[in-house]
Amino acid sequence: MNNGQAHGGNTLLVRGAAVYLLIALALAWCLVGMNFGVEPIKWIFPGKVSRILQAHIDFLLMSALLFGFVAAKVKLPRHVRWAMIIGAFTNPSLFILMAMFPLLDAPPPPPEGMGPAAFHLYLMASILTTTYGFGAGAVTILRSTFKADQGGSSLVR
Repeated sequence: MNNGQAHGGNTLLVRGAAVYLLIALALAWCLVGMNFGVEPIKWIFPGKVSRILQAHIDFLLMSALLFGFVAAKVKLPRHVRWAMIIGAFTNPSLFILMAMFPLLDAPPPPPEGMGPAAFHLYLMASILTTTYGFGAGAVTILRSTFKADQGGSSLVR
């Protein structure tokens, strides 16, 4: 059995989950550095420390979700897998951007300027992509439970 079959054809999701788990670990070390006052990390993340924590937790959550979809061993369409991978990165990256650029973390209405406008567009695209990817993945897996199994009997009785 090759790797694609072992993961239900969702090797991309396994790779993404592994990379996002490594990013979460790196962010955990950034939190440790912030706690000890390491200057280069404080310089990179001048915003709220809570945003780094949110990014760390969100990357962990996205990794767990991706690993869970892989564990279902239901082959997902390519466009769904890519939407999941892109959304699983862009969603937590919003918190990283807010930690790096505190101006983006301002309460509504958003500040004027090209940067905040681009961030808002990125935020909307991230929400849509993440929702589509994970929503379509959930629907695909749910639908697979209603199909006849290999023995010919239906899971719905």
